[in-house]
This record gives sequence, structure tokens and C-alpha cells, in this order.
Amino acid sequence: MTTPLPNQPVRGSDSGIPIMAAFDLLGRKWNMRILWELNQQVLSFRNLQQRCNDMSPSVLNTRLKQLSDAKLLNSTPDGYQLTALGKSLMEKLNPLREWAAQWKAQISS
Repeated sequence: MTTPLPNQPVRGSDSGIPIMAAFDLLGRKWNMRILWELNQQVLSFRNLQQRCNDMSPSVLNTRLKQLSDAKLLNSTPDGYQLTALGKSLMEKLNPLREWAAQWKAQISS
């Protein structure tokens, strides 16, 4: 499976517009969950697998490769961690997390 990257055709867009590549990459199953878990700390493959509901090792390997190809995470002797680019993405997503909490409160009331 090809990693969605800017300037390449991606699902939903043949133009290679960067935002469409980002939506394609982040919208793939497990990618956001992996980033979310790594936003908190460096995790080993096994710990990451456990935090992601024991997803299969082959799926986790594929997702880690995609996120690594996109320069959002890298591997260290201690495990996987977000790159500076990955951390900046998570910072940009904080307002969406806050909105989701407000949305939950509205739906729950």
C-alpha cells in the first residue's frame, strides 16, 4: 500500500494537493490512534500494539511504515516516537480535540 504524500495522487484527489494527502494518510485505519498514543510517550512495538487493541503485527508494521515515510514518526532504540513534524501535527489537532469534547457535552445533554 502506497503512503499518501503531497504532490502524488491520493484517494479522493488526483491533484496531489497537500491537504488531501494529509486527509488520506490520517484517515487510514489506526494512523490517528498510533499518533495519539505516541503523542504521550515513546512506545515499543509491543506496547503500541497493546494500546491499539492488540492490532495485528502486520497491520501495525504497515501503519508505522506509512507514518515513518510521511516523516511523522521514527524508530529509536527505546521504541517509536513522533518527529518534530509529527509533534507539530498533534499541536494543530488540539483545537479539534477541544471541539470534540464540547461536541460530546452537547450530544450528552
